[in-house]
Amino acid sequence: MLKYIARRFVQLVPVLLGVSILVFVGIHLIPGDPAELMLGDKGTAEDLARLRHQLGLDQPIYIQYARFLAGAVQGDFGISIRTRQSAIWEIGQALPVTIQLSAAALLFAVVFGLAIGVFAARHPRSLADTGAMIGVLVGISMPVFWTGILLLLVFGGLLGWLPIGSLLDQGMAWHHVTGMPLVDGVFTGNWAVARSAAWHLVLPVVTLGLASMATIARMSRSTMLEVLGLDYVRTARAKGVVERRVVSRHALRNALLPVVTLVGLQLGLLLSGAVLTETIFALPGLGRLAITSILARDYPVVEGVVLIAAAIFVLANLLVDLLYAYLDPRIRYA
Repeated sequence: MLKYIARRFVQLVPVLLGVSILVFVGIHLIPGDPAELMLGDKGTAEDLARLRHQLGLDQPIYIQYARFLAGAVQGDFGISIRTRQSAIWEIGQALPVTIQLSAAALLFAVVFGLAIGVFAARHPRSLADTGAMIGVLVGISMPVFWTGILLLLVFGGLLGWLPIGSLLDQGMAWHHVTGMPLVDGVFTGNWAVARSAAWHLVLPVVTLGLASMATIARMSRSTMLEVLGLDYVRTARAKGVVERRVVSRHALRNALLPVVTLVGLQLGLLLSGAVLTETIFALPGLGRLAITSILARDYPVVEGVVLIAAAIFVLANLLVDLLYAYLDPRIRYA
């Protein structure tokens, strides 16, 4: 197992190298000059040339990439063109917000997706099964931006039940430990902060996790229907095992393997969906930082955000592979 994990970590290197090349070339192909954006209309040609030289934008692209790669290996993505702060510092400020949102959305999707899928599989072709699958189809069909705007208008605007945007109530501060207000509020015993953070997370989490929840529900229903029809499940029922125990101990664990694969893939979708969700709800996370940096042609920050998101996605897939061995003892990695 340790050799397998080490080999997978070695395989991360070419993957992240390829991602770095694609994002570096892609961001430089976008029309516009960050030096011109920084100077505005008042900058002279001499000022523009001087600023481009200071930022290293007057050098060939392969030299710029070599400098970026040398710094990225050491955890240094350079200086933000937009704010003149360290790019890794800006990413570090935004990353906890995205982790909190994505983790909560993934938990929401897994818990409710599995519950709906298992419930529908236990009552196949019933009215409850049909209603659940119709709801799932609606959830899959609704794009993130439309879901977010709709929830904002209904629950935040018309009904006023839930707060609109931001991490906490206005004027509320908290002691930063992880940078995630919900987690920090629990760790420090500041339950007012924890409640406020949880309340502000409801709409963004539902917006981001709804499509993933629907996808997991469909997959779990399909796999559970297949497993519930197998011989060993029928044998367990014939022995008089309680139905709840048959489902939880015998069927669910074997039905989880395809679902675990799907959950690993959904993490990538959650990271990409966080861009729109954080923009809609004004959350200062990686997604909103990426949008702001792209519009400002802030090369170092954009490249750092994409590389870190890629690393998170690859590590999540490694975790999925390791979960296989836990869920199915027949799986062994040589």
